[in-house]
Formats: sequence, C-alpha cells, structure tokens
Amino acid sequence: MLLQAVFLLLLHCLASTLGQYELCKSLVSTDEGSVWEHYACQPKPASMKDYMRIKVDPPGITCGNPPERFCTLENPYLCSDECDASNPDLAHPPQLMQDKERNGLLTYWQTVTWRRHPEPLLANITMFWNKSLELTDDIQITFEYGRPTIMILDKSMDHGRSWQPYQYYADDCIDAFNLPPKRVRDLSPANITRVICTEQYSRWVGSKNEKNVKFEVRARFAVFAGPRLQNMDSLYTRMESMKGLRDFFTFTNLRLRLLRPALGGTYVQRDNLLKYFYAISNIEVPARCKCNLHASQCLLQDGDLQCQCEHNTTGQDCQRCKKGFKAKSWKAGSYLPVPNGNPNTCTIAGSPSGSNCECYGHSNRCSYIDYLNIVTCVSCKHNTRGQNCQHCRLGYFRNASAELDDESVCIECNCNQMGSVHDRCNGTGFCQCKDGATGAKCDDCLPGYYWKQGCYPNVCDEEMLLCQNGGTCYQSQKCICPPEFKGVLCQQPRCEAGKDCNAASSLHPATATLLLCTLLALLLATLSPH
Repeated sequence: MLLQAVFLLLLHCLASTLGQYELCKSLVSTDEGSVWEHYACQPKPASMKDYMRIKVDPPGITCGNPPERFCTLENPYLCSDECDASNPDLAHPPQLMQDKERNGLLTYWQTVTWRRHPEPLLANITMFWNKSLELTDDIQITFEYGRPTIMILDKSMDHGRSWQPYQYYADDCIDAFNLPPKRVRDLSPANITRVICTEQYSRWVGSKNEKNVKFEVRARFAVFAGPRLQNMDSLYTRMESMKGLRDFFTFTNLRLRLLRPALGGTYVQRDNLLKYFYAISNIEVPARCKCNLHASQCLLQDGDLQCQCEHNTTGQDCQRCKKGFKAKSWKAGSYLPVPNGNPNTCTIAGSPSGSNCECYGHSNRCSYIDYLNIVTCVSCKHNTRGQNCQHCRLGYFRNASAELDDESVCIECNCNQMGSVHDRCNGTGFCQCKDGATGAKCDDCLPGYYWKQGCYPNVCDEEMLLCQNGGTCYQSQKCICPPEFKGVLCQQPRCEAGKDCNAASSLHPATATLLLCTLLALLLATLSPH
C-alpha cells in the first residue's frame, strides 16, 4: 500500500509539472484598472488513441477472409483457434487496436498466418489525426502472442507526404539494419534526437507478460528534467534553445512497419507456419495538440482536432496571425522566460508594438529614414520588397489568388535561362523571350525555329525550306544528302559539270572506305603463306 501511495504521489507531481503553460491570459489589476496579461500556453496532454484513425495494408493482411486456423507460440501444436471475419466473436478487425477492453474481454487485431513462407510477412499500420501533435509520454504498443523480431516505427510531419524513421526494433540490430544496438539511457543531451535501433523489445523471452513495445519519450525528457521529471524548467529551456528538439517530438502521422513476426526461437519451423502472425490489442499515444504555444484548449470540430487560438492567431495549429493583426511576422510562443513564457502576440497594424508601419507580416522591423521623412520596413521576407513589403522582388511576381499578407504572395518567375532575356517577368508571370522563343517561361520555340539550348532558325523543314535532290531533313537542323549531292539544302552536285569525276571520288565516303578495306584484305590474303 505504501508503494502504491508513493507511486500515486509521483504521478501527481508529474502531472503538476507537465501542467505548466496551461493559462493563455490572466486578468491583473494595475493603476489604470484591470488588464489582460498574456502568456505562452499549451493544451493538456491526452490519450490520442481516442482521436486516432487507422489504416492497415497491404489489402488482405487482416485475418478472417477466408477463415483461417492459427496456433500460438506457447502451444504450437494446439491449433484450435480460428479467425473468421464473418463471425463477430471470431473476427479481429483493425479497430480493435484502439477500443476499450470491456468486461475484461481481450480484443485485438490480427494478421493472416505466415503460410506463404519464405515470402516475407509484412504489414503496415498507419495512424493519422489530420493535426500536428507533440508527444508527452511513451508510445506503447501491446502485442499478443509475441512481439515482432523486426519492426520500424516511422513518423511524418506533413500528413504522410514524407516519412522518416523514428526508431528501429530488432532481435539483432546489426543483422537487420546494420546499426549498433542502443538504449535511450545511452544517449546524451547532445544526441538525444538520434534515431536508434534497440533490441530490448524484440527478443523472445517465452513469457506472455512481455507484450509491450515502447518508444521512450519520458527517458528522453529525463536527460534534461531529471529521473523524476522534477526540473521541467530545464526541459522547457532546452526545448527553446536546442535546435530540432521540439520538432523531434512533433508528428502528424505514425506508422508501424512490421517486418518479421515473433519466432519463439532462433529459426522458422516450416512444418508449423500457423503459429507465426502479428496481433495488436492496444496502441497508446500520449500527446497534446501542437498549437505553437498560442492555445490552452484543443477541441474536436467537424471530426478533426482544432486549437482554440489566442494571441490574435488563427489556423488549425494557430500557425498564422489573424487578418488585420499582421503588423509583424507571426511567431510561435516561447517557453522562455519560465514559468510563463512569451506569447509573441500578433498585433494590429498601427499599434505601438507594430512600429506604426504596415509590413503585411513580411518584416519584424521598421526604420525611420531622416532625409526622406518616412518609416520603412526592414529586411522584407517571403520574396517581397518595398516600403511596406508590398511589392515582389525582381524574379518574382504577385500571386493573384493570395492576400497581400500571405507568405506565398510572391511566386518565382522561373524564366528559362536559355530562352529568356533575363530572369524577370511581368505582373502575370510572363518572361521576356529571345528571338524565336515563346511561352510564359520562354521554354518553347515559335514555328520556323528548333530548340537546342535555345531557339535557332530552322535549316530545313517540310514546308518552305525543302531539302533538294532527294535529301531528308533531320530535326529541322540539317539536310542529309544522297552521296552525289552536297550543300545546306543538297542543292549542289558533288561533281561539277565539265570536271572529270572518277568513280572512286563519286563514291560515298563510307562506301569508298569499305571498298578500300576489301581490297587490302584480298591483297593480304594473296601475300600470306599457305
């Protein structure tokens, strides 16, 4: 009982330390009355399996269609269990990886057995939320009937358009991935974001209690916050100052690549392949909505999680300033200074904090030019220029479908260097073309011209510049003449009238060469001894 009480107290301490930055603002009294004081803020951690969507592939990897018998590693020759998708009591669909076990009844997703060995038994489980999330504790996957001997956990930060490995798992890391085995506890503050291969969750121990595979988050936090996570200020300071640390715990999608099932030994027993398969009963993903420290609440709206943005920000992740509040560029809130951080509130144009200069969110600084008596934006970003960052840089043109304060307001001209006079374009994106070139980017040729690192006038064609005397036009660049004619259009005979042209000289060079080689061969044959 004492041990349980200490554990509950530790969890309470952990919850209180992780509960920092949960207030976005507070009403405080001043000499001028009550005013709102704003802070950096973030939503509370939650179990993201409740909002998770799951996709399993390849098609047909889930067992039960057709019905199939299977056995377990503990009782490999008692193959009386059955998977049948048409029977609710015997089906094992993907949604059972995220359901709540009721009445103590264990439910799990299961694949087909490895009956097609030696073909690899591969399965991908993709989890997505349509929202950026930040991990707050260990990811835990619970496998029934044995943990995989080889597996990869991937993550995506762009909704599945690109993926990168998060961690490798194998019973032999060198053999499976050519990586040395490591544990998170072996990592230092300098390499805490390293992608590692671990062997501690893949080896067969013959025990039904060894079910869980983890991606350790708390142990990484502990490198900065101490073993009991009591120094969270240190962790938040590192989150702010260490490049890539916040992004390491950020994701939109997760993916499990199951590459080889539990073997129950060192090799595959081919006489009993019904005991090899994957089965997952639960996936826990403790995380919070990523709101860039601009929201303390994240609610389900129209089926998707949405940050309830403060600090004049907007967007699903509070990732931009509201319209009319772009006197300076958007910034994520800051954990520093602890314990309340800096909200980096978006400000309205013309406000004191906006420097009385509208830069449409493309600059953070303004400067007063004395001799012109004007205030101008400094260091315009997003390929803009001008006193108010209202024009596009040379080589860019205005995106007609974007507002002036949009980061993508200026589009690169992309003029073809070979076909255009320079890299600038007009207000609609058309480049100035050299003679013979055409198209918005000057990457095509007008009729009568051919492309060869630029546009050149046709030497010949099938209409006006016809090759004469039986010549053929090759790609508008030259006439290929018959042996007895020459010239740009094959208009000249090789032997001019009145001159004595013998047969050898009238031969095509290739024909003459072949004849000469034949004569030499005959000569050598006659001279060689028999």
